[in-house]
Amino acid sequence: MSQSPANRLAHEKSPYLLQHAHNPVDWYPWGDEAFEKAKRENRPIFLSVGYSTCHWCHVMERESFESEEIARVLNEHFVSIKVDREERPDVDRMYMLFVQASTGSDGWPMSVWLTPERKPFFGGTYFPPDNRYGRPGFRAVLERLSEAWRDDRARVEESGDKVIEQLREYSSLGTGEAVPGREVLDRAFQGFRRMFDSRLGGFGRAPKFPRPSIHNFLVRYYAETRNEEALEMLLVTLREMAKGGMKDQIGGGFHRYSVDERWFVPHFEKMLYDQAQLAVSYLEAFQITRDGQYAAAARDIFTYLLRDMTDPGGGFYSAEDADSASDPAHPQEKSEGAFYVWRKQEIEEALEPPVAAMFCYRYGVGDSGNVEEDPQGEFRGTNILYQAHAMEETAAHAGVAVESARAELQSASAKLLEIRASRPRPLRDDKVLAAWNGLMISAFAKGAQILNDQSYAQAARAAADFVRRNLWDERRDILQRRYRAGESAIDGFLDDYAFCGLALLDLYECTFEARDFEWTVRLAERAIELFADTENGGFFSTAADSGDQGALLRLKDDYDGAEPSGNSATAMLLLRLARMTDRTDFRAAAENTLRAFASRMTEAGTGVPQMLAAHSFALARPREIVLAGPRDDPAMQEMLASIRRRFLPGTVILRSEQSTAPMPALQGAATAYVCENFACKLPVTSAIALDELLE
Repeated sequence: MSQSPANRLAHEKSPYLLQHAHNPVDWYPWGDEAFEKAKRENRPIFLSVGYSTCHWCHVMERESFESEEIARVLNEHFVSIKVDREERPDVDRMYMLFVQASTGSDGWPMSVWLTPERKPFFGGTYFPPDNRYGRPGFRAVLERLSEAWRDDRARVEESGDKVIEQLREYSSLGTGEAVPGREVLDRAFQGFRRMFDSRLGGFGRAPKFPRPSIHNFLVRYYAETRNEEALEMLLVTLREMAKGGMKDQIGGGFHRYSVDERWFVPHFEKMLYDQAQLAVSYLEAFQITRDGQYAAAARDIFTYLLRDMTDPGGGFYSAEDADSASDPAHPQEKSEGAFYVWRKQEIEEALEPPVAAMFCYRYGVGDSGNVEEDPQGEFRGTNILYQAHAMEETAAHAGVAVESARAELQSASAKLLEIRASRPRPLRDDKVLAAWNGLMISAFAKGAQILNDQSYAQAARAAADFVRRNLWDERRDILQRRYRAGESAIDGFLDDYAFCGLALLDLYECTFEARDFEWTVRLAERAIELFADTENGGFFSTAADSGDQGALLRLKDDYDGAEPSGNSATAMLLLRLARMTDRTDFRAAAENTLRAFASRMTEAGTGVPQMLAAHSFALARPREIVLAGPRDDPAMQEMLASIRRRFLPGTVILRSEQSTAPMPALQGAATAYVCENFACKLPVTSAIALDELLE
């Protein structure tokens, strides 16, 4: 098929929009030009929202948006707008609420039809080009909607008005009378307990998605209550995920989700936000248990990120696609997981026979493939690597010592990884997003502290400097959301400020550089100025002055799903900063947020686990550790090691220079002050004495 001339999307930076730059569809990016055309020509808008690593987005493009016939219908009767949901989460969320409410389902690609005033009147997700899979054909939908707009426009516009009013009512939160007590934590734990798969881990049935906000809540609930069941729910989930095909067993990192209940067959895309949050889950599990398998899983994530997903300037890329070509001679013929799966013969040709046999036993490789859950035959004859047998069992089966087996398998994995690197790679979305980089900076900063690895601190520092250099607009005092190919664009949303603010706090507690502390304070101040609902509490996702290019409604995000909500993260940021700075404005904004979401925490706690984690922090006995004295003093390093061995979710750590009441180093020596419940204990100058205070 010959390529169509470039459309307006060719001038965009988003890899997703650029994928559609040669469609015959007369695409517009989200913006005034498209809206004005729709008003001027009295045409409805067709809005298509997706992202670059979305499998069904690729399918719909190939089937419909590359079709000259369908493009003709779109170009004659609609103004077509393409949006990258990762760049514009505000647009995505508002119209996704409509799709969820009107169809009972969600997902991407999202297809929504709007009036010229951007009010939705019809929507769905993927549409095949013609009737199939029990779904109406896309062309037929276009023709019916075009007729409705021509023949019954008043009713269509009235429908759009009603939808906007319903969305406005849904998104409004009244001011809660009081912040709830600890009972909401217990109620949420019982809710997760009912959802938990005690045999295979995870919450709910297949498909199974990692939802690290649940992990964050459970581990903090355990720290407060010593409820061993809460901890075990987390550990079982982490162990089973790490054993399955959802983990890239030789390359590190985790795929997006598992289509089956046992974490075996993944949807193969890799998202930065998953890597960041899961790394923290494994790090905290290691911090509590000291079990090396959790540390190893975190290190595997970091290795993958540093090898494949780091910009030369230090920032982190957004995602890798699930689809790739299995044959370099036919790069357009892509299939899911082709980059990751193996035929047994390939392994046997790459490794010496005894090592190949041991590798195949360890990772469940079958002669004719190992994927039974494959109704469409995508993985016929191939193997998804998973930990079919424990290392000890593998060593016994091979008749070698455990350490020998481990060394042989590590060498084999490195060899296969090198071979895999020569295959056609999945598309990598190399845009750098402020929010997702914030999540990853936090993970690397925590990794540096918990695993005592300075290379992780260096990665966190490089990424933080990248964000400040490329995404912080000093002149406007604004954080921008996206950087790619030399261009920074799109004023940041609430989650950009919150995730970056938390990242800088975590980096500060890692390296104690004053510039990180000062910048996170400024980000928190700007978040309040730009996003706070001063009347009802909580925070809008978008700034008040986002203008015509913003979403129609200012919504308050509250669901802690694949990522924490902006409100949950902002509440935690402000609570930590209030503890560290003693600023009443930070404390009041945090408490107003908890009050605004009191009904959510009470009635639907399983939907807001990260908000409950913030609530748990607010309820905990306040404790601060203030350090004074030479930073490179061995005694200071020993005290830091004493602190970092422990999981202390309710504790903040400061250098004396940043504390509200500077505390001197005793006789110039490394000194620690432990303050609990607004009273400080006598300072100590040794790790042994600090251990006693922290017990």
